[in-house]
Amino acid sequence: MNLKQLVGEKAAEYVTEGMVVGLGTGSTAYYMVEALGKRVKEGLTITGVTTSTRTKEQAEQLGIPLKTIDEVEKVDVTIDGADEIDAHYQGVKGGGGALLFEKIVADYSKKVIWIVDESKMVETLGAFPLPIEVLPYGSQQLMRLFDEKGFQPSMRKSETDENYLTDGGHYIIDLHMAKIENPQSLALWLDGLTGVMEHGLFLDRVNTIIVGRESGLEIIEAR
Repeated sequence: MNLKQLVGEKAAEYVTEGMVVGLGTGSTAYYMVEALGKRVKEGLTITGVTTSTRTKEQAEQLGIPLKTIDEVEKVDVTIDGADEIDAHYQGVKGGGGALLFEKIVADYSKKVIWIVDESKMVETLGAFPLPIEVLPYGSQQLMRLFDEKGFQPSMRKSETDENYLTDGGHYIIDLHMAKIENPQSLALWLDGLTGVMEHGLFLDRVNTIIVGRESGLEIIEAR
């Protein structure tokens, strides 16, 4: 069994009868959703809230009952992957293009669990490009601004070489910064930019991290 599958299946154990569960997006979250689908078939009653069209389609195929974030009062637990987690348990997400919906669901969750393999644990954020979800209108102005800042922006492309479109109908600009010295001040600056719908810095948001290591599973209670 690979590490992603191991952590995905472990995370599914945190879900109990009657819970409203945020279902993350990505290759590791895929295994968690599969494991939950199996438990639902065995009689577990839950309501899923998905963070992307991709996860929604997977959950529907598995027979997991779904509601949108606006149809539930609160989410009991959200389980999602991450692209990078630093030594202070701050994260970068959005490699799969679902950062806006992922952050909305996380913000209305009582508990957030991230599931990763050991390659995602880093000292400092930044080696993974930071995704910025932007409105198409004015996106070239933001590209210019990021370029002037030395952030080496690139417009994310689809497989057909069009500008990649998120489920919300936005573009994604990836910032190749190599090292993010102060995630908090960068997040604050990005939050203030008109046309930026959301960014991939997920700060002070995770409670529990399940890390798949070659030596076994590590469970970190982050906050």
